Amino acid sequence: MASRLGQVIKSSSNSYVPALRYHSLTRLYDPLVRITTRENVFKQALVRQAHVQGGQRILDLGCGTGTLAMMVKHAHPSVDVVGLDADPEALNIARGKLEGAGVELRLDHGLASALPYPDDSFERVISSLFFHHLSSEVKQKAMREVLRILRPGGEFHLADWGKPDNAAMRLAFVAVQILDGFATTRDNVKGLLPDLLKLAGFEEVETTRSYRTLLGTLSLYRATKPAVWTGAERRRFLQSGCPG
Repeated sequence: MASRLGQVIKSSSNSYVPALRYHSLTRLYDPLVRITTRENVFKQALVRQAHVQGGQRILDLGCGTGTLAMMVKHAHPSVDVVGLDADPEALNIARGKLEGAGVELRLDHGLASALPYPDDSFERVISSLFFHHLSSEVKQKAMREVLRILRPGGEFHLADWGKPDNAAMRLAFVAVQILDGFATTRDNVKGLLPDLLKLAGFEEVETTRSYRTLLGTLSLYRATKPAVWTGAERRRFLQSGCPG
C-alpha cells in the first residue's frame, strides 16, 4: 500500500507491520516508545518477571530495535539471548545499538508465525509491544509457535497493550489504534490476550501487572508450557493448525 509516509506491509502469516506502521517512521521508534510508554520501567519489570537463570536460552520475539534483548543480556551476561524480527530495518538499528554498546547476541530475521527454531529450543520467550501488530489469527499462530519452541515447563513473558482500566486510558489508546490499526488492536483493548494464550495451550496464564502510560494501559503477562508434553498433546497441538 503506497503512502506519503512510506510503505505499509500488511500483517498476515507471510508478512509484517513495521514498528510504527510506516518504514519511514522506524527511526523514530526508540525515542517515541521511551517518551510515551515508561519503557525502562515496564521492560525492566518484564526482565525481572522472567527469572532468567544462568545457562538458559532466551528468545526476544519481535525484538525490533533490540532494547529488551540488550536489557536481558546486561542483566544476565551468561545466558544465550536471541532476538528475532521480520523487519530488516529494525534489525539494522538493533545491530548498530549492539555494536555501540559492545553487547554480543544473535539477531535473526523471521516471522513469528513460522519460527525458524526446533522444538524445545528455549527456556524463556519474551516479547514487548509486538502482538498488537498481529491479527487474531496470526496471534494464535505465533503463540502456538512459542509453545512449540519452549522446553516443557518453559515460560512466555509478554508485555503489550491491555484492557484500559479507566475511560482516560481508553481514550489515550485511540492514538495507538489509529496508527497500528483497529483490527489488530481489538484483542488487546478487550483484554483477550490471556484467553488467546490459554487457547494456544499455555497453562498458569496470568496478568501480572499493568501500567498507565500516555498511550493507554500496558500490561505484563506470564504463561507456562505444560511440564509434561505427551505425544497425544503434541498431536492435538499439530491438529490445531500450528505449522509443524
